[in-house]
This record gives sequence, C-alpha cells and structure tokens, in this order.
Amino acid sequence: MKNVVINCCLCFLFYFQINYAQENSKNLKNSKPNIIFVMTDDQGMGDFSCMGNEVVKTPNIDAFYQKSTRFTEYHVSPTCAPSRAALMSGRHEFRVGVTHTILDRERMALEVYTLPQALQSAGYQTGLFGKWHLGDAKEYLPQNRGFNEVLMHGAGGIGQVSLGDFPPNKDNVYFDNILLHNETIVKTKGFCTDVFFDAALSWSKEKIDHKQSYFTYISLNAPHAPLVAPEAYKKRFLELGYDEGTAGRYGMIENIDDNFGRLMRKLEEWNALENTLVIFTTDNGATHLRGTLNGENVKHFNANLKGGKNSPNEGGNHVPLFFYWKGVLTEGKDINQLTAHVDLYKTFTELARVKLPESMQPLEGLSLLPLLENTTTTWKDRLMFTHCGRWKTGMVNEAKYTKMAIRSQQWRFVNNKELYDVISDPGERENVAAQNPDVITKFEQPYNEWWTNSIPLMVNENRKRVKEHPLHIRYYKQLDTKGIPYWSPKSGIAEKN
Repeated sequence: MKNVVINCCLCFLFYFQINYAQENSKNLKNSKPNIIFVMTDDQGMGDFSCMGNEVVKTPNIDAFYQKSTRFTEYHVSPTCAPSRAALMSGRHEFRVGVTHTILDRERMALEVYTLPQALQSAGYQTGLFGKWHLGDAKEYLPQNRGFNEVLMHGAGGIGQVSLGDFPPNKDNVYFDNILLHNETIVKTKGFCTDVFFDAALSWSKEKIDHKQSYFTYISLNAPHAPLVAPEAYKKRFLELGYDEGTAGRYGMIENIDDNFGRLMRKLEEWNALENTLVIFTTDNGATHLRGTLNGENVKHFNANLKGGKNSPNEGGNHVPLFFYWKGVLTEGKDINQLTAHVDLYKTFTELARVKLPESMQPLEGLSLLPLLENTTTTWKDRLMFTHCGRWKTGMVNEAKYTKMAIRSQQWRFVNNKELYDVISDPGERENVAAQNPDVITKFEQPYNEWWTNSIPLMVNENRKRVKEHPLHIRYYKQLDTKGIPYWSPKSGIAEKN
C-alpha cells in the first residue's frame, strides 16, 4: 500500500510539472522561430508504430511523437491537392478554386496571398521540396507563389505523366527522377524521398549558416502510389509474406522514418533545435488498406478508424499533427481540441511576426498559439465542413450531400444521414441519427450557407482544359535548347549517417 501511495504521488507530481510548464509557457506570438514542416502523402493514423501498427516500424517518428506536443483531433481534407490548398491559403479548398486533384481543378486561385508569401514579407526564406500539386502552369508554380527555393515533381505524383509530370518519369518511377529545380529542369540520382530530404537539409543548413529565418516545406510524394520502395526497405515485408504492394508502401514509410531521423540528428548536430519549430503531419487518410499475407486476404491497421483517403469518414481526414520546439513547447502533451489545416496559416504568421495586408482572402482558421501556450484555454466548439469533391465536371449542384461530412468536437454527420458520436465511438460503428434529430437540425443551416457561399468561389469548374501539359512543353523545349543537366545538393552538407 505504501508503494502505491508513493507511486501515485510521483505520478501526480509529474502530471503537475508537465501541466504547469504548459500553462506557463512563454508568449509565442512574434517569437519568429524557423519552421520545418514535414508532410507525407496518403499516410494515415494507423501507419506508425507509435499509433499502434505492429507491422511497420517507425522508431524515429515514434521518438519524435514521445517528445512532441500532439494535436489528437487534427483534420485535413480527404485528398491531396485540397489539403495543400487549405494549408497555403488558410481557407477551405473549395473557396480557393480547388475541388479535385486533376482536370485543372487542382489549380489554387491566383488571388490567394499564400502562406510563403506572408512569411517572406517577415524576412523568411522559403523552400519547397517535393510535391506542390496546386497547378503546373507557370503562373501557378510555387516559384511564383512565394517560394525562394523549389525542387518539385509535376502533377500529383512522380510518374503521373498523363496528368502532367515530366515524361521520362514514366519509365523511372521514384528513382533517378526528372524534377524542376527553381527555373531549370534537372536530372537527379537516387530514391525520391532521399533526394527531397537531401535537398531540404542542404538548403536549410545554408540558411542556418547565414543566420536567415527560414520555412522549409518538405512535402513528400511518398507513400502515395505507385507503391515503390528501395529493395532493402521492401525485403523484410516480402520475407514476412506480404504482397508486393504492401511491401512497397510499408517500405516507403520506413524510408521516410529513416530520413526524418536523419533530419532530427542534423538539426541537433547544428544546434538548431532551440530556435526551430519542427512539425510532422500527413495530408489525408491512408490508402492500400487491404493486401495479402502468405496468400490470405488481410486488412491493414487503420487505427480503428472508418474509411481512408477520399472518404467522408474519420479515416479520410483525421491525421497526426506533432509539434516540437526544444525547450519551448511541453514534451509529451496531448491537445484534444478540434483543429484543422486551415489553422496553420494564422498560427505560422502570428509566430513569424507577419503583418498581413488588408486586401487578401479572409482566413477561416484559428491560431493554435493559445492552445500551445495553455491547453486549458477555453476553445469554443466549432463546425468543420468536409467534402471529397471530385464530382463530374458541371455536376456541382448535384454533389452537395455526396461524400460530405460535418464535424464538431463530439459529432460527425456524414452524407446528410449518418450521425456518429465520435467521442464515445471514434470508429463510427453506431449511427445515432434517429436518436439525435436536434443535433442534425443545428447542422443544416450552417452547412447550407457554407455550400451556397462556396460555389461562386469554385473558379476552376468551367475552365477549358489545356491540350498540352505545361511541364511537358517546358521539358521538350529545354531538352532541345540546352539539355537536361544533372543536379544534386551541395556535397558534404546532407550526407547520410
């Protein structure tokens, strides 16, 4: 009994110390940290060992999770380009013209004052490494939307040549790719995730050496299909008896984990963690949720959530969000209030001492700084509207209640007919719509108003599609005039450990 009392007292003391530290955190507004934002593609809540997956191993992200401030109710969009549009604009993707991932409906409206533009105005250097997916025509490219440094593939993924990626990538998917480096199309060597981390590390180190504030956006295409990984990363899963697709996807995830570990080790080696906010997240729910094991059909772990990518259920857009800032944010702390990708624009600009212009798009998110400073902050309940988009061209009016959801802290209302209490039923197993008509009634008018007001802002719906993809034209023109040079980050900076 004595030991029990002692242990309880120690636990209380530990709890008190953590909460005291969190509730008395320094004022974060205008603190101007460097920001490194890592976002993977199509990686769901169940794709980490720290979240319960017993097959894939993610020791570096697990270690990061343990020392991070974690937003446990963080939501994005159900697919790729929409999440990126919301991040870059601080608005729901429909309201900046993005209603699909293809058909030129992924182009973010040119009127948007982007997050990197805002950070540039406060003296930050900005770099994008990986996936842009908000338009490949010249005026839409990240180089013209606020990024000083760019290394990117085209379309929504490497090898998506029919959708606009560079033609040679069809034959060398994920290895030795053709990419756009600033204004020059280049050849690279190695696996794509390694290349993007190498480039991000090299560029960030240069900013550190020159004592320049920086925003590093590592926007990976992995583990998006095609499910291709280096053989060394696939080997363990194939030996366990998994199918080729599962081995490729889990291999990509473990490769990401190794690269993320390398990033953290380098930042520590460079004494950069005390003034750098490092964030890890994903862009939407998981894919490839089924496979085979020794010839038998299996379901892959999905953190017990319903649905995956392109689903209006929790598994479609409920994803991890981990913040780490050494010595500033409380380690191992969960923040359970409902948050979203649209909140990051305001959060980052408040951190960075940005003075936003009076004439710009209205920001729809909330700053997360009050929650980071004090998790006991009163956080008013909110409604978040999710829609998978992707309706057939010209069918926007018919799509209003198709693959949509309304989320509050307690409830998820799906397709205008299913209601789930996600606090007691996070897996959305029991539809309680019949027992709670009053809850549904409260959702009707806000959603109708949101939908009606969004339609005029869907500026790409009737766009005439281009016959030739912009990056194809650019590639063949450069090939004819000066060729495609090899490119790699500066040697000796981002070497692998």
